[in-house]
Amino acid sequence: MIVGTRGSPLALRQTQIVQERLKDLGIQTQMCRVKTSGDVFLDKPLHQLTGFGVFVAEIDERMLSGKIDLAVHSMKDLPTKRPEELIISAVLKRDSPYDVLLCREKSVKSIEELDQGARVGTSSMRRMAQLLRARPDLNILSLRGNLQTRLGKLERGDYDAVVLAEAGLERMGYHPDYVRLDGERFVPSANQGTIVVVAKAGSEAEACSRALDDAHTRSETMIERKIMETVGGGCVVPMAVHALVQKGEARVLAEVLSPDGKRFVRLDERISLVQDHLAVDMGERLMRMGGRELVDEAVRFFGNR
Repeated sequence: MIVGTRGSPLALRQTQIVQERLKDLGIQTQMCRVKTSGDVFLDKPLHQLTGFGVFVAEIDERMLSGKIDLAVHSMKDLPTKRPEELIISAVLKRDSPYDVLLCREKSVKSIEELDQGARVGTSSMRRMAQLLRARPDLNILSLRGNLQTRLGKLERGDYDAVVLAEAGLERMGYHPDYVRLDGERFVPSANQGTIVVVAKAGSEAEACSRALDDAHTRSETMIERKIMETVGGGCVVPMAVHALVQKGEARVLAEVLSPDGKRFVRLDERISLVQDHLAVDMGERLMRMGGRELVDEAVRFFGNR
């Protein structure tokens, strides 16, 4: 079977993880690298790239045309609106969903210890808003490129600190000094820390890859995706959703923020896994609480930058 993936080192490592697990099941695979729009325009902030799914659209096209059988993605890159023929055949067990702070000055161990006006790099609108909520004085700068490039920019002094996903560092086997950000204050992005496998519905590839699915992680991430889809707005909206399944229910933290982090709406609730439709209700209530205005503001704000 041919497995499609982006060509970044992290994407390749994630694909190798899937290939290794399929090999354990007796399934041989071949990797196919695909360059996506998100990999081409590295000089632009993510919010300036038009359309949704800038890291997956070209891979989808390869699968729909029959050139690849499976695709491996970071689940947070996968839009909620998907081609009907393509399904998420496997959601791997989630790695850390949390963000981490890496500082050029190793003695700095928290957001609060950063200097006034410190330059902090991130590619995420959600992280930007949460950082400004915690420290309005920070100078938030766009940070693009693969993981090695981002770490290199920090080491070179382009930034005083950067915020990254802990899962990426762990998968790549990197062990820099970092501080995990509190998940209550810095609620993660929907689906962060999760690898997914995509296949054509009804295909042999779908049937084979189903064995890699983790039920708990699928429940968590699907709840998150329902809330994210209900709120809408794509990657330009500073929005966070994290679900944690325990004993048949999920504790769900969800929030929508203004770009400057000064205003936000937030819900902290428990949802029974047999009533996961309540995730849509959470999204609708976030919108009624003021989320709609925050979404519209974010779209206007980033549309002008």
